[in-house]
Amino acid sequence: MSLPVSRVPDPMTAPPIRWGILGSGMIASAFAYAVRTGTSSTVAAVGSRDLDRARAFAAEHEVATAYGSYAELVAANVDVVYVASPHSEHREHALLALQAGKPILVEKAFTRNAAEAADVIGTAREHGLFCMEAMWSRFLPHYDVVRQLVGDGHLGRVHTVFADHGQLLWPGGPQRLADPALAGGALLDLGIYLVSFAEMVLGEPADLVAAGTLTPQGVDATTSIVATSRSGAQAVLNATMAAKTPTTAIIAGDQARIEIDGDFYHPNTVRLLSTAGEPLGTWAYDLGSAHFGLRYEAAEVARCLVAGLTESPVLPMDTTLAIMRTLDRVRALTGVRYPGE
Repeated sequence: MSLPVSRVPDPMTAPPIRWGILGSGMIASAFAYAVRTGTSSTVAAVGSRDLDRARAFAAEHEVATAYGSYAELVAANVDVVYVASPHSEHREHALLALQAGKPILVEKAFTRNAAEAADVIGTAREHGLFCMEAMWSRFLPHYDVVRQLVGDGHLGRVHTVFADHGQLLWPGGPQRLADPALAGGALLDLGIYLVSFAEMVLGEPADLVAAGTLTPQGVDATTSIVATSRSGAQAVLNATMAAKTPTTAIIAGDQARIEIDGDFYHPNTVRLLSTAGEPLGTWAYDLGSAHFGLRYEAAEVARCLVAGLTESPVLPMDTTLAIMRTLDRVRALTGVRYPGE
């Protein structure tokens, strides 16, 4: 059978807007490249606490203006601010942009916890400003194919979601991942993809159990989750920053199943198989560089802003808040608590 056609528009067809990037790290660099080369928009300004870093970033990505403070960045002549600072700073920097009258795209995980997320979302709604979580996978073409296959009943009744995300990032990886003060750990950096994927298929869990292995610093090196939906379906999820895993995903129903290759959250191949494992159809998309896929979320923001929307219908703010509640529940069970919470 032919699998559904992705309904995600070509990012180059989205209207042009001017981006301001708050932060100058790795993900900010990947986002700037995706905007500059994969959309009709421009990165007009970048802000960093270090002016030299901002200038280096601007030179690399052809950004017109570099600022040595975030306050200058959010006051600049830009249409939207992309918040790409560490998780621990998302609330502060999102509110800084909103209070300056700027719509925001906030890197995932959206904040450290659901209370901070509610604060940001409430402020965005109070000011009538666009707000979206930068969970880029939700905007990729293959995720739209998955949504259609599940929604149109091709799997029958869904009973199980399996997904893993393991990258060898600790010890010896980025310092922020080991630092509780920066909201480090596997769950918020890697597990967020799993929880968001499961939520897309099954909704916010009615019940969950979780176990974690913590580092000496008190963040999770590995977290495993079994989340049960209101229908009784279960998601079995594992995130680790201590090993590289296949990072694949399966959605199994009583009539068929979906398999997504690793890394499942990157632009990818979707296979539909019968309950006997016979191939029923394949949808494939070869994007090249994985993080080039960030252009899809950038294009979604541009379309929403020009349409006058204050949130994305693909990833509404209430969905982001539900995901943050689930992350809070998992951390309560694994014993991860960040300073100041």
